[in-house]
Amino acid sequence: MTAKRRRLPPAIALLLLAPWAAECAWGGFTLTGMPFVVLVLAPMYGGAALLIRETARRLGLGWPGIVALAAAFGVVQAGLVDQSLFNPGFLDDTEFADTQAVAQQTTVPGLGFSARQAVDYVGNHVALSICGPIALVESYLGADRRLRPWLGRPGLAAVALLWLAGSLLVFADDGGRKNFLAAPAQLAFAAVVALALITAALRHRPRLMAAATSIAPNPPGALTPDTRTARDQPQPVRSTTPLAPRPIWVGLAVAVAYAGTGLVPGWPGIGLALALATTTAVLLVRWSHRPGWGQRHVLAAGSASLLVAAAYAYAVPTYAPATPAAALLGDVAISVIVLALVGAGWWRLHTPSSAAHAPAR
Repeated sequence: MTAKRRRLPPAIALLLLAPWAAECAWGGFTLTGMPFVVLVLAPMYGGAALLIRETARRLGLGWPGIVALAAAFGVVQAGLVDQSLFNPGFLDDTEFADTQAVAQQTTVPGLGFSARQAVDYVGNHVALSICGPIALVESYLGADRRLRPWLGRPGLAAVALLWLAGSLLVFADDGGRKNFLAAPAQLAFAAVVALALITAALRHRPRLMAAATSIAPNPPGALTPDTRTARDQPQPVRSTTPLAPRPIWVGLAVAVAYAGTGLVPGWPGIGLALALATTTAVLLVRWSHRPGWGQRHVLAAGSASLLVAAAYAYAVPTYAPATPAAALLGDVAISVIVLALVGAGWWRLHTPSSAAHAPAR
């Protein structure tokens, strides 16, 4: 298989997984409706996930950069494309119409949007639409391919056009925006926030990225002249730097943060959600700089939200009314799909070629 053909399968996998994770993994659609949702929304969700992943890997932005770009996508999607963030009637024709009263408790004066919905919309785009799918797909790759770009410049341009076309399709469709158009001040606010997040992402260039990418030419476990020499020398005294925690603790930290964002209503709930997100982000950054951090930790962090969302699917209605049997069948299918994807990712990381403990930034 040529290098180009080896890069194409993970790109296609991310293109299809992103829309499924964004709209189906939490129970939004029945099993029969999932294929249509994936195909229609793949250009917008999958295109964004590919663009973010390729940009981050080309520029060495690392996961902090991916998270910031994912948040920018969430603001663009909810604020500029379907404008659900500013439309108080966006969910009126769905089974979630009764959530609007709760959302209005946290309306931001002057801008007319709910802070509750902003946290939910943007947070879910970060966790489910972008970060979870990227972490999963990259976990299926060997260490020599995980941090490398998959697309050349023509492919990157094609994906950018695909994302733009998918976003314009949703924006131009009255059903996509629910016959609503945000005020100029609201659109400007969303644009400024998105640009600020993009700027923050592009300014983050981890120094460890160079070391992470430099391992690619040597296969995992290969002995270079330097390592052969080091092997024959007396071993230095062990560092007192604490090791990275087990992946299970990383996953639990993210799961608690994701599950806890909606536990408390009103403004106290917004404070709790932001505190959980900030604490978890600080922990992940600190842990990721410790010895022993690898792709298993990344997979644990990226899959935790998907696992929690899949569990919530049994208690969450679908957008459109569905029979109890159809809803249950869809929820069971979600559980099977998520468990299979995550389980296969863990199994893949246990194979020698995956080099699970290689740097994963």
